Amino acid sequence: VQLQASGGGLVQAGGSLRLSCATSGRASSSYTVGWFRQAPGTKRELVARIDRTGGTPYYTDSVKGRFTISRDNAHNTVYLQMNSLNPEDTAVYYCAAGNVRVATLPSFYPYWGQGTQVTVSS
Repeated sequence: VQLQASGGGLVQAGGSLRLSCATSGRASSSYTVGWFRQAPGTKRELVARIDRTGGTPYYTDSVKGRFTISRDNAHNTVYLQMNSLNPEDTAVYYCAAGNVRVATLPSFYPYWGQGTQVTVSS
């Protein structure tokens, strides 16, 4: 399974960005996909997760009500819509896939895309 993340950039506080994760490879649409982020000096954390059916997404508390994860299996793409961004959201964002349902640790996701930088200015 291969993943390609895109859509990062520089945005002012209060603005929005949409990240995309294009997946390819055998049965890629059957995997749970998570969006992780890592700021300098911090651990990589799970921001949002969506299973293969798209039901009951997971969000970390700090992004609830602001971020929305969705997937389009017909186009093998998972999206992360990020609204009301603040400087604390600044990080490199990664998408990852795994044959899991409720895992939050990076070690449970064997397939990773390259990161995309999100910078929110105050």
